[in-house]
Amino acid sequence: MKEKKTNAMRMLESAGIPYTEHVYDASDGHIDAVSVAAKCGMDPAMVFKTLVTAGSDREHYVFVIPAENELDLKKCAKAAGVKNVEMIPVKELLPLTGYIRGGCSPVGMKKQFRTFFDETAILFDTIYVSGGKIGLQIEASVDSLLKITGGSMADLTR
Repeated sequence: MKEKKTNAMRMLESAGIPYTEHVYDASDGHIDAVSVAAKCGMDPAMVFKTLVTAGSDREHYVFVIPAENELDLKKCAKAAGVKNVEMIPVKELLPLTGYIRGGCSPVGMKKQFRTFFDETAILFDTIYVSGGKIGLQIEASVDSLLKITGGSMADLTR
């Protein structure tokens, strides 16, 4: 049976970026990043969640932060160079990105939005991000993820 690739996997492969897939059981409905880290036996500091916001300039911004941390909207706005940012409603996530809550990857969205990774990512050779669907994490180098998303590093959390 042929493995079904996600947009994130296809983009990484077409760019020649190596990655490792990590599959986990999401049947219990616990899809938050901390639960995913526990299910996969991963250090939660290395598991990053992808959050999508709307800025005061009506542009969208993507922030990738450690599982256990909370987004600091003021720091995010400063990083993006806008007056403020706010989380988008969950119902807007799929039409905007092509991904659902719990399976939103910073790689392979319908449109490439400005993307920022929390500066703590630099502490690790590789980090884990959603593979583009619930039940799948992708491990890749921080440099590769920055390159493929056009991302930059910033202080983003409380």
